Amino acid sequence: MPPMKTLVPPAPAAPASAAAGAQATIALLQAHSLTSAVQAEIERLILAGELAPGAKLTEAMLAERLGVSRGPIREAFRILEEAGLVRLEKNRGVFVRSIPLDEAMEIYDLRAMVDEAAGRALAQHITPEQLKQLRSMVEQMERLVKGGHNTSASDDYHALNLAFHDHIVASVGNRKLTELYRRLVNELSLFRRVNLADGQQIPVSVQEHRAILKAIAAGDADGAARALRAHVLESKERTLNNHAEGSAMLPAATRKARHA
Repeated sequence: MPPMKTLVPPAPAAPASAAAGAQATIALLQAHSLTSAVQAEIERLILAGELAPGAKLTEAMLAERLGVSRGPIREAFRILEEAGLVRLEKNRGVFVRSIPLDEAMEIYDLRAMVDEAAGRALAQHITPEQLKQLRSMVEQMERLVKGGHNTSASDDYHALNLAFHDHIVASVGNRKLTELYRRLVNELSLFRRVNLADGQQIPVSVQEHRAILKAIAAGDADGAARALRAHVLESKERTLNNHAEGSAMLPAATRKARHA
């Protein structure tokens, strides 16, 4: 008589509620991923100047341009408002923020405080890998300066400059400080798109970055703090001077309208 087979009962089917929950989770993750991608692209368009300060943004226009539905656009607007890049006006719509001169000067002062604190902290515990990355950025800046001034080099230098300072703040390891810093940088970018510093100032800027790097590498907390604060305030002063020179070149009627 052949041995009896052991019958293994089939696994019970997943409850309908569990399957529905899994599908809802997947849908949520997909929506979150799409919203993040949409938010990143709108942010890029704003910081690149393709969506100018003061421009009105509509869900329909951006949905068509990016090939998505309006839902992710709406959620991206909320995130971008928190990041300081757009403003939502009741019954009027969504606009790319315009940063006036007085607000930009206040942002520079606050950024100087953040950079000063970050430089002081990082100089005391920077890792070899963090230092290697900072040194690489400064060396790339120096190569751009030696290569001569042109629009492409200026854009590359600007990107390296942002990366250098962001790396300093992020390396401190305080997430709230990094979030605050990045918001300040975004807001200043909105202002500086209209008031770009003269390319002739880049060699001066690279010397300032080299001094910052030297102090951090030496573990000189006070020196790093002073160098970073001075660097930001020098940038503030240059921006203020460039803005004054630009205003002086405007026709008298335009200047009068601006101050009306």
